[in-house]
Amino acid sequence: MKIDRENDGLASAKRLHENKTTPFELVEDAFKQIEIENPKWNAVIHSRKEKALQEALNKDFSNTLFGGLPILVKGLGQDIADEPSTSGSRLLKNHYAKQTSNFAKALEKAGFIVIGQTNTPEFGFKNITDPSLYGPTRNPWNRDCTPGGSSGGAAASIVSAMVQISGASDGGGSIRIPAAFSGLVGLKPTRGRTPIGPGSGRGWQGASISFALTKSIRDTAAMMDVLQTVQELAAFQTPLFEVGYLNTLQKTASKKFKIAYSLASPVHGPVSLDAKKSVMMTVDWLRQQGYEVVECTPDIDGVALMQSYYTMNAGETAAMMENLEKSLQRALTINDMELMTWTLYNTGKSISAATYSNSLTAWDTAAETMAHFHETYDLYLTPTTADTAPLIDAKLQTDEQIEQMKHVTELTASEQQTLVWDMFAASLAITPFTQQANLTGQPAISLPVYLTKKGLPLGIQFTAPKGKEDWLLSIGYEMEQAGLFI
Repeated sequence: MKIDRENDGLASAKRLHENKTTPFELVEDAFKQIEIENPKWNAVIHSRKEKALQEALNKDFSNTLFGGLPILVKGLGQDIADEPSTSGSRLLKNHYAKQTSNFAKALEKAGFIVIGQTNTPEFGFKNITDPSLYGPTRNPWNRDCTPGGSSGGAAASIVSAMVQISGASDGGGSIRIPAAFSGLVGLKPTRGRTPIGPGSGRGWQGASISFALTKSIRDTAAMMDVLQTVQELAAFQTPLFEVGYLNTLQKTASKKFKIAYSLASPVHGPVSLDAKKSVMMTVDWLRQQGYEVVECTPDIDGVALMQSYYTMNAGETAAMMENLEKSLQRALTINDMELMTWTLYNTGKSISAATYSNSLTAWDTAAETMAHFHETYDLYLTPTTADTAPLIDAKLQTDEQIEQMKHVTELTASEQQTLVWDMFAASLAITPFTQQANLTGQPAISLPVYLTKKGLPLGIQFTAPKGKEDWLLSIGYEMEQAGLFI
């Protein structure tokens, strides 16, 4: 298959501004495509068709960049008032949002019409999308494979041409992993770059951030322009890029970056030959263009860093579930949630404040190491994932692990933490490269430059210093213009 990258969001916006089409026509066309494609891929879990068509008819989009373009938002943390807010969880299957998220408000201000929500794993904990509430999302490149997670529905919605741009979020690779598995552009911005709240000043202690998946670099740049913000309510803030990303992209030649690359998994697992080839193909091209490229890996203990990440996951899950118990006025049971969530929840209840605090210190130490690393190297290049998308029915936990997860409350705190590592081990082996940027707060981008002989996409990942999304967009744009995108 081939993704039509020229027919991107900005191309449709241009037609809107030139009155060659109307918001109503585009929204209507999007719903026709959803009707045809969604039964195959299970990307969209909720439609707001009547409301979206009314907005298309009645709203004034004349002073907006995107002019009435339809968009889907992720069914996790990108709420629209009075619409479902389930987070992919059967515990919340009847829950509706009381207010619109600041992220969704920013999309509307940019001229988007939100037409529905995309599928996500329960609470976004997985790198695949298979919630028991909605069922698995399939990859349009190969329906037997997952499009990744947790923004898997978003990725499938673009590849199947339901929309050109889809809302997504990234707490450990959840934008970049689906981008790599689905042949898309996936940028995770700098911590604090895009809107958060209301009711929250940080997501997963700053690891998680909302943004979007796109087909083209210029759409990604345009999304950065309309979503970048400085919020007083936010725990983390990044200064605005005043000159504008799209403007800079179109006017500035690429800086000749000094680039480090690595083929080694941060958690010492195997890296497929295809993933290595994707990087080395990129290295060869970069050198031909005059970039200095050196093999060098930052001095970070990837295993210890991932352990600190899981400590945060467990602690945040315990806090979330305790708040839900107060809201529901009852104790939660194993039947309320998926086994992975149940395991994280109960592990989080046994984590001490000191252990949790030390996990965040590990993030700060890694961020300091990367800051020194970038004093020598502008960009850091790795595979986005260690392998192609796994099969929908891939078994990512053993029978023994599943049995332990069912009895997690009977384990000691140390045994619970070991179990959390073990239950994620198989999935982490496939996607070990993305989490670090979430924990250091840096921007990172997955670019769709490689297709295996079996016809599955793989991405390469560039990481930049904090605040340097323009560098990532610049190198991505040069590669896109050179015809390297699949």
